[in-house]
Amino acid sequence: MTTLPSPLRDDLLDPEVNHDPYPAFAALREEDPVHYSETHRAWLVTRYDDVAAAFGDARLSSDRVRPLLAALSPERRFEAGPVMELIADWMVVTDQPRHTRLRKLATAAFRPRQVAAMEGRVRELVEGQLDEFVAGGEQELVAGFSMPLPATVIAELIGAPAADAERFALWSRELALVAFGAGGDGRGERHRRALASIEEMLSYIGELIERERVEPGGETMIAGLVAGDGDGERLDDEEIKGMCALMLFAGHETTTTTITSAVKLLIEHPDQLEMVRADPALAGRAVEEVLRFEGAIKVLHRWVLEDLELRGREIAAGDRVLLIPAAANRDPDRFVEPDRFDVSRSPNPHLAFGRGAHACIGAMLARMEMRVAITAIVERLPGLRFAAAEPRFDWTPSLASRGLVELKVAHGG
Repeated sequence: MTTLPSPLRDDLLDPEVNHDPYPAFAALREEDPVHYSETHRAWLVTRYDDVAAAFGDARLSSDRVRPLLAALSPERRFEAGPVMELIADWMVVTDQPRHTRLRKLATAAFRPRQVAAMEGRVRELVEGQLDEFVAGGEQELVAGFSMPLPATVIAELIGAPAADAERFALWSRELALVAFGAGGDGRGERHRRALASIEEMLSYIGELIERERVEPGGETMIAGLVAGDGDGERLDDEEIKGMCALMLFAGHETTTTTITSAVKLLIEHPDQLEMVRADPALAGRAVEEVLRFEGAIKVLHRWVLEDLELRGREIAAGDRVLLIPAAANRDPDRFVEPDRFDVSRSPNPHLAFGRGAHACIGAMLARMEMRVAITAIVERLPGLRFAAAEPRFDWTPSLASRGLVELKVAHGG
């Protein structure tokens, strides 16, 4: 494979790039929008039109875990194989026809009417979590608000008691060590911790399934998955466990990081914060702008099924492609002043939730949850500011995700 010599920064795990990837993304987008990175042994695709088109390109496979498994050495297979085999069955890393079947059966949990009916309960949870945050004199937003809130929402959606939400948050954090390559104490340790959490979580979900069979008729995701689609089509127990594990992880991690990033951005842009405070109806647009400007997902992996050409580059079957929505969402060919944070931006056709068959199935729930949270934070925390005069921001070291480790805030007089 021939590559062009280039000074472009294409190691996305370089600490400086991880801290602020946008200058590197801008250079790639401008100078080499389909760029081969020797570091990642993958093509980096950064322009909006290319990323958007790739979401619907059948030559780019989402079945991205099994090829990695097949390429592992025996030693790495022993270490990482058990976790990766479990993740390989998740809906988001499958292609048709399996993906179509799984998505069809999962969609029932996210029908617009059902999500809308949850808003009152989400508002109660947001207010309750903020009550605890304020009463406890909390400063750290991630542990005190952004993490427990989505864990409680997704626990109740699945059909678990709200009291178990802390366990859900722990399982999600441990799983992120592998699914997002986020932090941890070394590769082997990451996989051991993730496997232990997955096994405990799947056992717990199995108990919820059995409880639903003994006492059927609940209004939960597990109830819907156990009942099937009404035409006799249903998931088996292992598929239900995998679906719930996916919803837990996807519904928790991305919502946590986006709420946290929203608060950071509003503090950094006090004029925008005041706009939302003066007109709470802007909270929905603010959510969309946060998703565009500092979305939770930086990179999505695809495997090439057949040779293709993109912007003059010959990409071979078996190559790996990294789609970078975080770069696409700041493409000046698609967004006016893309590096300006503007909560009134409209339209805002960002790619934070993907597109096509693999568009995020829980996008409506996530949007509602984030909108309610941002509205309440702005209203309930006057004088919202960083706790330190010169705050330091540590971003989780991750190729795939973009999230703050913590965010210390203050409020009031």
